[in-house]
Amino acid sequence: MNHSVIILGAGGHAKVLVDSLRLQSIKLLGITDSDPNKKGQLLLGVPVMGNDEEVMKYPVETICLVNGVGSVRVNPRRRQLFEHFKSKGYQFASVVHPSAIIATDAVLSEGAQIMAGAIIQTGCRIGANAVINTGAIMDHDCHIGDHAHIAPGATLSGGVRIGNNTHIGTGATIIQGIQIGRNSLVAAGAVVIRDVPDDMTVAGVPAKEGIKQK
Repeated sequence: MNHSVIILGAGGHAKVLVDSLRLQSIKLLGITDSDPNKKGQLLLGVPVMGNDEEVMKYPVETICLVNGVGSVRVNPRRRQLFEHFKSKGYQFASVVHPSAIIATDAVLSEGAQIMAGAIIQTGCRIGANAVINTGAIMDHDCHIGDHAHIAPGATLSGGVRIGNNTHIGTGATIIQGIQIGRNSLVAAGAVVIRDVPDDMTVAGVPAKEGIKQK
């Protein structure tokens, strides 16, 4: 990565990204956040520049963006930020922690984030703006949709498909060949043994359908 980076969002997920980017010796220009009270503060020594429109002061060819918005559920804010700045011509950098193990043929789309200790096996494809969080494991031939979040410690067996905008909770387990639809939520610790439709929450061992996502 030759360009300097601005991180969008100054919360906990952004802190993890700052650390990962520093390990890769990537220059950080600053962080933006919608909370005006954070302007002028430091996040791990990186200044909060102001709101997200600070990005517009930099020509698109001079910087890359990193999406620092995390989630504990299906969260449209992360997707909206990505789509907004893509529409302005900005590019998002992928972030890969040095301790992650990634197969040589795995495909990471624009803005994908692979956190510390994650394992991504052969044949996997990670969608744009997706997060594979700390210690998550993906066996062979898993496909993760755009803007999806695989939370810390989740385990996906071979051939799992995760739809766009879906959140897989901390420590969840999904057995081989399962398909999870778009905009769905798999609760923390759930064990998924059957397919999950779009816009659905599942929880429990084994996971059972709950409420529809709005």
